[in-house]
Amino acid sequence: MVVAISVALAVSLAGCSLSVPSDPEGTLAHVTGGELRVGVTIEPGLVDPDGSGVSGPLVDLVQDFSATIHTEPEWTIGSEETLVGLLEDGELDLLIGGFTDKSPWTDRAGMTRGYQEIDGADGRSVVLLVPLGENAFLTKLESFLDDEVGP
Repeated sequence: MVVAISVALAVSLAGCSLSVPSDPEGTLAHVTGGELRVGVTIEPGLVDPDGSGVSGPLVDLVQDFSATIHTEPEWTIGSEETLVGLLEDGELDLLIGGFTDKSPWTDRAGMTRGYQEIDGADGRSVVLLVPLGENAFLTKLESFLDDEVGP
């Protein structure tokens, strides 16, 4: 009996295509080889205005991450509330700025672990925000950040 149950379970699981972690909305697949839509809030020392664009340590990290997934970042500058709304609506893939692990947006966005070693963090535990539930994208981003600035 145990053997029959084991065989039935193995056969039923063989038909499943479980991929852990996964992205219900396909963010990692969408941005890889395409365009990474990045929402930016200005935060002196982390993200600074630069003519018609942005610069700073977080911008550099996103550009370096983008290169690893063969994509180009497209920047959208705005307020936190506006950008979180665009993230929820699927219009943005990633948010950067002065977000910390104390962020009030945890019920509306996923977030990376906190990184204190990012240049300009000044002891704050800086996080990047991603769409809720997009765990494959989050895992890829955190793996990159762990390698670049440490956990």
